[in-house]
Amino acid sequence: MIKKLAHLCIDTDNIPGMLHFYINQLGMSQKFTLKNKDGVDFGFFIACGDVTFLEIFDRKLKRQHWGGATDTPPPQDKGNQLQHFCFEVTDLPAFKAKLEKAGLKITAITTGMSRSTQAWTNDPDGNPIELMEYTPESLHLK
Repeated sequence: MIKKLAHLCIDTDNIPGMLHFYINQLGMSQKFTLKNKDGVDFGFFIACGDVTFLEIFDRKLKRQHWGGATDTPPPQDKGNQLQHFCFEVTDLPAFKAKLEKAGLKITAITTGMSRSTQAWTNDPDGNPIELMEYTPESLHLK
């Protein structure tokens, strides 16, 4: 049961410029950050109203944290850094079962760094889609 679009995720090599643009120029606010295992902020959640967010990750630190080359990633393509989109859902286990019954492949449900439960699938073109259910501990709601 999809409730709404929860967030869009963008990777960048220019965290200071992106934060300046979205916070100082567009007037949005930063809700919370994610820290890597070294305690360094590498994920920034910008509030877009209600509990909808723009998720901005430092591209190199994200690759180091979740996998991928630990050296410098290939040059960033301008205007093509959307990494995934996320739908907020209700009753993720039941929704996952419904989608699987309809023939979709869905990952196992896990709890992410933001303390929300999540599962993943792809659309027919291979675009990654996160299905997320907020929990009472979700950083999005604190």
